[in-house]
Amino acid sequence: MQSFRTEIENPVVEKDIIELADKIAQFNNLQIDEEKFRSLRLARGVYGQRQEGVQMIRIKIPYGKLKTNQLRRISEVSDEYSRGRLHITTRQDIQIHYVDLNRTPELWAELERDDVTLREACGNVVRNVTASETAGIDVNEPFDVSPYADALYKFFLRNPICQEMGRKFKVSFSSTDEDTGLSYLHDLGYIAKIQDGVRGFKVLVAGGLGSQPRHAEVLYDFLPADKIIPVMEGVLRVFDRYGERKSRAKARMKFLLKDIGLEAFKELIAQEQKAIALKTVAIDADAYVPSTPVAVNAPEVTIKDQKAFDLWKSTNIIPQKQEGYVAIGIKVLLGDFYTDKARLLANLVDKYAAGEVRLTLRQNIVIPFVKEDLLPLFYQELEKLGFVEAGYNKAVDITACPGTDTCNLGIASSTGIAEELERVITAEYPQYLENQDLVIKISGCMNACGQHNMANIGFQGMTVRTPDKLVAPALQVLLGGGNLGDGNGAFADKVVKVPSKRGPEALRRILNDFEANANGKQFVDYYKEKGEKYFYDFLNDLQDATNLTQEDFIDWGEEEKYVKEIGIGECAGVVIDLIATLFLESEEKIQNAKEALDNNVFSGSIYYTYQSLVNSAKALLLAENKKTNTHAGIISQFDDLFVTTNKIDLGSSFADVIYQINKNTPSKEFATKYINDANEFLQKVRAFRDLQTKA
Repeated sequence: MQSFRTEIENPVVEKDIIELADKIAQFNNLQIDEEKFRSLRLARGVYGQRQEGVQMIRIKIPYGKLKTNQLRRISEVSDEYSRGRLHITTRQDIQIHYVDLNRTPELWAELERDDVTLREACGNVVRNVTASETAGIDVNEPFDVSPYADALYKFFLRNPICQEMGRKFKVSFSSTDEDTGLSYLHDLGYIAKIQDGVRGFKVLVAGGLGSQPRHAEVLYDFLPADKIIPVMEGVLRVFDRYGERKSRAKARMKFLLKDIGLEAFKELIAQEQKAIALKTVAIDADAYVPSTPVAVNAPEVTIKDQKAFDLWKSTNIIPQKQEGYVAIGIKVLLGDFYTDKARLLANLVDKYAAGEVRLTLRQNIVIPFVKEDLLPLFYQELEKLGFVEAGYNKAVDITACPGTDTCNLGIASSTGIAEELERVITAEYPQYLENQDLVIKISGCMNACGQHNMANIGFQGMTVRTPDKLVAPALQVLLGGGNLGDGNGAFADKVVKVPSKRGPEALRRILNDFEANANGKQFVDYYKEKGEKYFYDFLNDLQDATNLTQEDFIDWGEEEKYVKEIGIGECAGVVIDLIATLFLESEEKIQNAKEALDNNVFSGSIYYTYQSLVNSAKALLLAENKKTNTHAGIISQFDDLFVTTNKIDLGSSFADVIYQINKNTPSKEFATKYINDANEFLQKVRAFRDLQTKA
């Protein structure tokens, strides 16, 4: 590990990487449990892959903004540690696959040389903070949301309050009321607003996709910008304490809010206010340095195919609020591109634009700050890279997750059917090349990484059984979803389930009907007018599994007969329930609390202490085979089982001890006392446990 210990300038980052390396060594030497190790590596962007013995690495790209030096660095890493392919996700991350676990620390160290991190790209943490890809250049935006997304991302990275939550937590920023950040399906969504000359945001809470999509609720119609970080801290504290931890199916924010209601949720946030050190966090937007376009004269360029060039300009050029500039949208098929093209793209953007690209929620690339007179040059150079396919963000631009290509949870092929559907639209429905209404998305399973259930037309990977119990790949067809703007959206209905090879025919019927009968209506409105049964009736016969051919048993993009194989999903990490491990973790958290206290980070110290207290109580409850679904439940159960029965004498209730956290403002005195209380509590529960095991 010496090769990277001295090359990382940031000691916090260096500590992170060394810790990962040490834990990998312990795991390889059978010194730590697999589940414990999984939790640690996920929070460091190392994700299990469908193929045995290799990992997927998720690289965090906050709000999708990627500088050209960072793109080159990622390309070098992909070449050295993977296979030279980059995959853009629907959360503006980049993933690389087929990485050897033992090489991940040095891979991470290489990335950090250009300020690129893996930290908290996976696991039960705050995931990548996403934003409108046109932030800072959008002609309709009241202000640039980038500085606010950046500040929020930095504030919560490595923040102790959100390192071990029950599930992942997703945040988005939208530049305009068009809500291109899709706030309504996020745990927290911010939409830029100005009220009485003050910058702020409409705030939505507890949205989500998955098998049970839920529309976010309005937490604030307007929240001043200096309140967005304290409010999020309050939300995270409540989620951490009251959110489900045992059942992954119920562990998202959307289920907590559904159970307790918005008003009770707001009351819990209010109860946390004393514990929050910073009541306002002013974000200096003027200190945020946007990219600067280069000054260059347009060289002479001869366009060989003027018709193709004009079509490309009509579908792939994005107006920009800066006079004389436009942005270019690059349609990236399924979000996959290779490092040779990435480097050439970086060179082009450095020389003729502003040294940055944006990764989009639809798995594409945007080049901002292109002088209008340079468009012929960019078309010529991008054509050499295969990056001038028309239809950016149009109907032909289908979003899909990796599905059965690499994901453990993939049930059916996402990428194979996506390629076929794009081929069908391009060949048979060329008019949709410029249609911005139809949004088509595909996911390989119910987890909705491809966001299928918010699409106009969505497909979800499934299976279908024949009467004689044979299993074939299938697609659930969903219709009627869409983004309605200003934090409003519609989720798609499940209409029919068809064998995968009938997916193109299902799409043809839907498009043919829409063409013939919509009369200019948007698809969302047309679907709402007609209703689910109308579409079910003309698609129903495609569900028949009694007449499948041999071809129906071979999934798109495959040659072998379909076999359903689902591994262990790691989308949200795993909770560790080993008693001895929990006691050790309690010790570690007390040590973390002491380090934070020494650095005068009182709020962080207090939260580490709180986590130690919860862990210690949880250990004894698990020894009694009690449920430990939520932190709040652990606290009340511990009192019922051990304190009120006088099995353990704390001099007060456990609730009184631990809930000091939200009754005291963060200070050195309280942080010191709280650490002492946690130390004393740990000794008492350990002693009790020792007596139990000896009895």
